[in-house]
Amino acid sequence: MKDDPFPFLLDVPSIVLGTITIPIVIGIFMVVILILLSAIVSGSEVSFFSLASNDLKDIESDDKSKELRIRKLLSNPNKLLATILIANNFINVSIIILSAYLTSRIFIFSSDAIKFFVEVIVITFILVLLAEITPKVYAKKHSALFSKNVLFLIHFLDRLFAPFSRILISSTSIIDKRLKKRSEKISINEISKAIDLTENKGKDEDDQRMLRSILEFGNIDVKEIMNPRTDVVSLDIHFSYQEVLNIIESCSFSRIPVFDQTLDSIKGVLHIKDLIPHILDEEVDWVSLCHEPFFVPETKRINELLREFQEKKVHLAIVVDEYGGTSGIVTLEDVLEEIVGEINDEFDDDGEKYSKIDDHTFIFEAKTSLNDFLKIVGGDFDYFDNIKGDADTIAGLILEKTRVLPEVQNHVEIFPYQFIIESVDDRKINRVKVIVKK
Repeated sequence: MKDDPFPFLLDVPSIVLGTITIPIVIGIFMVVILILLSAIVSGSEVSFFSLASNDLKDIESDDKSKELRIRKLLSNPNKLLATILIANNFINVSIIILSAYLTSRIFIFSSDAIKFFVEVIVITFILVLLAEITPKVYAKKHSALFSKNVLFLIHFLDRLFAPFSRILISSTSIIDKRLKKRSEKISINEISKAIDLTENKGKDEDDQRMLRSILEFGNIDVKEIMNPRTDVVSLDIHFSYQEVLNIIESCSFSRIPVFDQTLDSIKGVLHIKDLIPHILDEEVDWVSLCHEPFFVPETKRINELLREFQEKKVHLAIVVDEYGGTSGIVTLEDVLEEIVGEINDEFDDDGEKYSKIDDHTFIFEAKTSLNDFLKIVGGDFDYFDNIKGDADTIAGLILEKTRVLPEVQNHVEIFPYQFIIESVDDRKINRVKVIVKK
């Protein structure tokens, strides 16, 4: 007997094709049908739960009865999901068992390792690719069409597996209640962290900013967004009608506070529209046209102020300090800008309160609020809480830190921010350069 020239081939794992019989052909056909059913059921999970209101309207215009049945299924999402999962698992288990049986009949394996590879790895790969990934990707893109086409099957499965669905739902109700209790205790910090996690996921920057503004909305005091009294345009109750018209023409505001001798004694608010019928009447008693002023404390939260603006149907409030003196004014527009950003109309000055030199260097008007400053540079809204004292502006923060009026080119460090004084007069800081150290 001659020696085998390639003895190492005897140890190579191999698969030998066995005899193909009619029962085996039928079994293969059943596996194909089951994979198709699994794909339909898997895709329906995505399609039904991806339906938007517009998709349902399209289905309604095409077939009203199908739209009603889909809405009925979606009205109990837990039951629908349980039905889909139970049906899908029954089908997948059947596929695995039947496939393992058929491979053992069709093929003769030379080792247990290759048998394991074919019966577990290969079959699982085919099942995941054809019955999970592919149908779900298609169903996501064509949710309305897919839902309409599989409605009859899902409706049938919903009735067939109803007893199993009830058992599954009742057994998970305890977990569901625990999760519900936990969800009710989500803190603002947890929501803030969730927003932070999405910042680099390709979301629109304006959407991110608006979400964060809504989150911080209830933590902002009126003092942080008001227009300080030094910037308030006002009218003395003793002004002549012509003086009033001159001031109105120069400022272009729609509402102006009216005071008696000092700004701490606000007597009313003049709505410019009320003067229109009397525009040519030089003898008009313009003071009688003033509306009752609405006073709010500096410490009022702006979410509460917005509610009061809506209830009282007013657009301007006089902000007073703890001694009753006028600190400034706040308008409905100021409140809304905390959510939607700067609102400019044809009368607003287009000049920005800051300019951006590069990604880490800015020049700010010193009267810019700390709230706006942190939004612009991307800082946490409560970053300065422990050091700002009563300060609400960049200038106030610097004075709180230095305790003296700084000179031009003085540096103030509050990590990671370096403030460089650009302009100052005898009474206040006017402009500041800010370098953000990263």
